[in-house]
Amino acid sequence: MQVAPISFDRFNTLRDEEAQERIRAARARLGKKAVLLVHHYQRADVYQHADLTGDSLRLSHLAGQSDADYIVFCGVHFMAEVADILSNPHQISILPDLAAGCSMADMANLAKVERCWRELTEVLGESPDKQITPVTYINSAADLKAFCGDHGGIVCTSSNARTILDWSFAQRPKILFFPDQHLGRWTAHTMGIPLEEMVVWDPDQEYGGLTPEQIRNAKMLLWKGHCSVHQMFQPAHIMRWRNKYPDGIVISHPESPFEVCRQSEHVGSTEYIIKTIKAAPSGTRWLVGTELNLVSRLAEEVKADGKIVEFMSPTVCMCSTMQRIDPQHLAWTLENLADGNIVNRISVPDHEAKLAKLALDRMLAVS
Repeated sequence: MQVAPISFDRFNTLRDEEAQERIRAARARLGKKAVLLVHHYQRADVYQHADLTGDSLRLSHLAGQSDADYIVFCGVHFMAEVADILSNPHQISILPDLAAGCSMADMANLAKVERCWRELTEVLGESPDKQITPVTYINSAADLKAFCGDHGGIVCTSSNARTILDWSFAQRPKILFFPDQHLGRWTAHTMGIPLEEMVVWDPDQEYGGLTPEQIRNAKMLLWKGHCSVHQMFQPAHIMRWRNKYPDGIVISHPESPFEVCRQSEHVGSTEYIIKTIKAAPSGTRWLVGTELNLVSRLAEEVKADGKIVEFMSPTVCMCSTMQRIDPQHLAWTLENLADGNIVNRISVPDHEAKLAKLALDRMLAVS
């Protein structure tokens, strides 16, 4: 029997232990009607309840494969949007806390990307559709994925960025890459594209702050955006660590600044980092440049194998917006679902979802 929705105010002051008990009880009531997708960066007290875990690419694949009525996404807003776009029509995507956004995704919005496209038209003398493939990192809003779908573009993740750039250059000679400049720059660098053929487009300046000649000569137009977590890693952190542990190995996420990636033995996605360290010989020591929750969890998992995993930054550095999904919000969400009430539904408008799915389907087909 359905009852009135429960206000979050009744959960906000729950002790963590009580919230955990209520999560377990609500899940038992729901059975297979709800599936919990949890990103690797999620806090441990939520991560423990996951049905399925992964990075953005893995979770994109998984979003449409569950038979559950409710997809409860313990990640951030753009991830729940992807789940809504790729899931079946009867499925409902839910984000336990609507405040769980992404500062990087917020650095590019549709109005600024459309203005960029108009300014590129003026400079190039024809529609950019003939010269530029728009590529959006999955860490972006659904309307930007729809923009890419509408303009022959595509979505990428940190796992498949090189494959996606190869595909994109096969379509047109230039790429507009948003919102993370660091992933775009590092990926293009690994493909042999010179740094001088990559320029940063500042959306707060006319024509991105670039001259017509810079725009015409560039192969990569990199949006001026970044991840606030990975931006904190610095080459100095690596140098100090190497002085203490000359035999240690550095591994970084490609959202890190270029010089950090260049000084790392390994650079790759969250899944790549996990697999590389787990496959490494016993006794190895690692410095890891990615989100703190993941690094801490990984350090515990490989400790028994005699491996030491350390976090790169001396400053606590976690995804603060994802951190907002706590046991209290999860308990509130699940209890409402168990009572037949849907809270915090993420629903992408049909016209937008159709175009965004074009860009996502291109990605999934290529990768």
